[in-house]
Amino acid sequence: MTIAQPRDAGMASTAPEQLRVTDLHAFYGESHILHGVDFEVRKGELVTLLGRNGAGRTTTLRAIMNMVDRRSGSIVIDGRETLNTPAHHIARLGVGYCPEERGIFASLNVEENLLLPPTVRSGGMSLDDIYAMFPNLYERRHSPGTRLSGGEQQMLAMARILRTGADLLLLDEITEGLAPVIVQALGEVLVKLKARGMTVVLVEQNFRFAAPLADRHYVMEHGRIIDEISAAELPERREHLHAVLGV
Repeated sequence: MTIAQPRDAGMASTAPEQLRVTDLHAFYGESHILHGVDFEVRKGELVTLLGRNGAGRTTTLRAIMNMVDRRSGSIVIDGRETLNTPAHHIARLGVGYCPEERGIFASLNVEENLLLPPTVRSGGMSLDDIYAMFPNLYERRHSPGTRLSGGEQQMLAMARILRTGADLLLLDEITEGLAPVIVQALGEVLVKLKARGMTVVLVEQNFRFAAPLADRHYVMEHGRIIDEISAAELPERREHLHAVLGV
């Protein structure tokens, strides 16, 4: 797969910090899933959370959104501590979460799905902007959710977030089970979103998809960040990363 390279990572490194997670612990019931997660993301960066299944990557995204039973530590978004902030208020800070299950409304058509989300802050993309970025959705705009392919559903789930005005996107396994041509299209969308200055935290099992897109990779294991690898370091550390990820 060939995807245009992201902007120079050095540019992102001088940008202000948009998200800082410090000593994050998260629980589902009595199950202790995250054990002191630490990482930061600057405005305009795309960073990945890599790891094997069960490493805690999805729980990290859900914990940022306050969608776990209990959490402790610190989660600062645009300089604001959000540990005790309800999930719907976190969305109003410009955080958009695209879960693995997508959650589109099957009984509504594409355009109705796009018109449904509330605008949580200014800067949301117009329908015209969405259709320009996702031509497939324009072609299927009158089709109900039940008629969409998996790839089209994924595009719709992402597009709905962009309508809200979110500029920090938490994306969970957006390429899973999709055809290579759709994976290619999603990669091109992420490049365009970065060009618009959006910040992306990407949980992704498909390392070949994630590698050329990201400014930095965080590697998770057993509910902790165990390594950070920049785009510049990736070529010399690729074999090590493959061994850790089992790919």
